[in-house]
Amino acid sequence: MSPATTASTHPTHPAESTGPPERSPLVSWLAVVAVMLGIFSIVTTEILPIGLLTSIGSDFTVSDGTAGLMMTMPGFLAALSAPLVTVATGRVDRRLMLAAFILLLALANFLAAAAADYWLVLVSRVLVGITIGGFWSIGAGLAGRLVPARSTGRATAVIFSAVPLGSVLGVPLGTFAGDAAGWRTAFLGMGLLTLAVLALLLLVVPPLPADEPARLRDLTGMLRGVDTRYALVITFLVVLAHFGAYTYVTPFLEQVTRVGAGTITFLLLVYGAAGIAGNFLGGAVVARHPRAAFASAAALLAGATLLLPVLGDGRAGAVTLLILWGIAYGAVPVCSQTWFARARPDSPEAASVLFTASFQATISTGALAGGVVVDRSSPSLVMTLAGTAALLTVAAIGLHHVRRISWPGPAHRRQASGDAADAP
Repeated sequence: MSPATTASTHPTHPAESTGPPERSPLVSWLAVVAVMLGIFSIVTTEILPIGLLTSIGSDFTVSDGTAGLMMTMPGFLAALSAPLVTVATGRVDRRLMLAAFILLLALANFLAAAAADYWLVLVSRVLVGITIGGFWSIGAGLAGRLVPARSTGRATAVIFSAVPLGSVLGVPLGTFAGDAAGWRTAFLGMGLLTLAVLALLLLVVPPLPADEPARLRDLTGMLRGVDTRYALVITFLVVLAHFGAYTYVTPFLEQVTRVGAGTITFLLLVYGAAGIAGNFLGGAVVARHPRAAFASAAALLAGATLLLPVLGDGRAGAVTLLILWGIAYGAVPVCSQTWFARARPDSPEAASVLFTASFQATISTGALAGGVVVDRSSPSLVMTLAGTAALLTVAAIGLHHVRRISWPGPAHRRQASGDAADAP
């Protein structure tokens, strides 16, 4: 998601208005970097199995679809833990919670590296899911508590730069390590990196007494708004399309494009670099043209996935379409988050939690649905179905425009029910 846009859609909490305690600028920014590295570790661990899918499946003699459960488990657990953690741990020092979740992530990576049976790998992925929902819900709004108010936007940008970096560096490097020394080495390396992040968090992040706890009624109140329901449907369709296909991009490249492990690593790196470009392009456009930005991203994703079975049997076609796919999906998170934030500008924290929960739940649904298809058919059919779902996303955005539904402006903030303002 775009750092610039995230900075604008994650304002600091009211209790943070006094700013952070007096600390040296270096230590304050090291704290920001520590939180960023925590998110980088989480993002990389979550998507690491994509590049190692066939290796892990082969080791445990499970199908590609069953191996895809490694992507399914974390998302569902993250979707559950995001609202639950926000409500249940609202009074606990945020520094302690960040450390606890990072420790849990390290244990999950070590468990995966040492797993003798596939079910232990899935247990490790459950722990990853809990970490995603918990750390993300807490870490998203901490910038204003770590640096002076004038630097909050820049600090938020640094924290959320971890998202595209995890995609660009995490999967290719993990795939390279897995090819060179076995997939267990990739998880072992992530576990060691996570322990280093834990040490940095404890060393440089100050005590962060909890603010006023979030309330469940803020989350349930959002669901009554038409804009929120559109945001949910559109996010579901486009994320379903992406992860239903991208989870199985390695089998596609092996079976259809017929390239080896080294080339796959390179192609995933190219895809990730395109994702960074798409991330910043989406962030630059979505604030002024939210419908056009989201529709363009979904249409580009549809075109790339629909054309891959046709043109992806050659390397040039595969590279070109993966670049387009990366640009398209790079813009999706910032577009989705912006829709949620605009749907409920009076409850930014509730909007952030609902965005996280819905996004993560759909990641799992997409990986699960893609696994069912790939086990019964082929990776090419997965791409075709993903493209169809992305086209439905474009249609839903068009319906939002045709119905002339408009978001409330900053001067028209609504209270929890807000039904009248949402009516078309």
